[in-house]
Amino acid sequence: MKRPERPRPPRWLRAPRTLRGRLTAGLVVLLAISCAAVGIAAVLELGGFLTSRLDQQLQDAGSTYPASLEHRGTRVGRDDHDGDEHGDTRRQSTGTLGVCLVDGKVTQAGVVRSADDPSDQSVRLDGADQKVLADLPVDGAGHSVDLPTLGEYRVMAAAGRDGDVLVTGLPLEPVDATVHQLELVCGVVFGIALLATGVAGALWVRWSLRPLNRVAATATRVSELPLASGEVALPARAPETTPPDSEIGRVTRAFNRMLGHVENALTQRQRSEERLRSFSADASHELRTPVAAVRGHAELALLHPGPVPPEVTRALERITAESGRMGAMVDDLLLLARLDAGRPLERAPVDLTRLVLDAVDDARAAGPGHRWSLRLPKDPVTVAGDAHRLHQLLANLLANARLHTPPGTQVTTALTSHPDAVLLTVADDGPGVPAEVGDTVFERFVHGEHRRGEGGGTGLGLSIVAGVATAHGGSVALASEPGATAFTVRLPRADTDAGDQ
Repeated sequence: MKRPERPRPPRWLRAPRTLRGRLTAGLVVLLAISCAAVGIAAVLELGGFLTSRLDQQLQDAGSTYPASLEHRGTRVGRDDHDGDEHGDTRRQSTGTLGVCLVDGKVTQAGVVRSADDPSDQSVRLDGADQKVLADLPVDGAGHSVDLPTLGEYRVMAAAGRDGDVLVTGLPLEPVDATVHQLELVCGVVFGIALLATGVAGALWVRWSLRPLNRVAATATRVSELPLASGEVALPARAPETTPPDSEIGRVTRAFNRMLGHVENALTQRQRSEERLRSFSADASHELRTPVAAVRGHAELALLHPGPVPPEVTRALERITAESGRMGAMVDDLLLLARLDAGRPLERAPVDLTRLVLDAVDDARAAGPGHRWSLRLPKDPVTVAGDAHRLHQLLANLLANARLHTPPGTQVTTALTSHPDAVLLTVADDGPGVPAEVGDTVFERFVHGEHRRGEGGGTGLGLSIVAGVATAHGGSVALASEPGATAFTVRLPRADTDAGDQ
């Protein structure tokens, strides 16, 4: 059962991909945490300070106000303005709450609406208010309560002279308003600071990482060079503009040293390959003459009219055969040396259909034990190239199929035309290419431990196929498994035949 894919988080919640984005985001996050810590500490400190001020005011006021309410009557809300001295509220702050409780029941309650207003200041408290007030500890200390009727208050309860409880309170609304104002100011100031820090931090990080960007640009240019083709001219080194003991400075200098080592290695490799190619070409060229001389003398000895012992005749025949084989190998090495040197081949229109017909006829004559078949398009196919080398390419593929498959194998040569390329395929139903040589089959002198059939060649045929295909701007590929092996050569079409199908 396929597990359901987890939903991806929104883009703004994903971690930045670039180092610059990560550094900037980290800077902003750290600053945000610092601002939050400072803001929370300031709000808590201010709230505690203002609350302590309220407690001090409650301590100074004592129980004067609730005591005055107690002496004015015994019923909450009673309209009795007797002017008792305990009803004087001039020393009380506006909003001061006074409550008298007897056995947990509120007997008198009032709120100072104005220190200069002696009018009735009584309030009616419901059951929820009375329960909150009845649960207050009588310890003379300040406590914060939430009265459903009046709101939040800071209250202090003390024992009265008549066995009752006198509660004095001050509203917390001014404290909350001040704290909320500080929260708003902190939010605005910290928000602006975070925005400014984000912009300035991004610019600073971008400026600081410019040397690293230069290193990346140099590495990109190096990665685009065709180093495998012998190109050794590396671009200029990354500028070393930062102190050598800094992180970017160490990276830049290490990268430049690495480029130097790579350039030296490529130069040495190029020189070694050039020496090897020169030696191969020179040796092949020099060997052609003595090999031809040996073969010529052997053939001349075989034409001697006098009696020759059978053993000598057999030896001369072997010398002639092996010198011919050596001559073919020397020619192949000389061709590979020329292809490695990049010497241009002849460029002329080649009728590939006729070339395939001729090559298959030659292969049929050389391998009558195999079954040879053709699949050709109706119209002739033309490519631009060297007819002799293309014939050699196809002959090597057919010889490879003949030498490395048993008699009776079906070998099919197919030619397929496409708008931009021509595909030439030689396929057989033999045992297949051994897996251990499948990746190196186009290299020189490669032989598997177990041949696909009896016989064998020099190990240069498929190398010549790959070299000729590359010299024509094409490529060759192998697909093999037991019972199905196919070599496919891709060649670009001739310009004059680009539109044919």
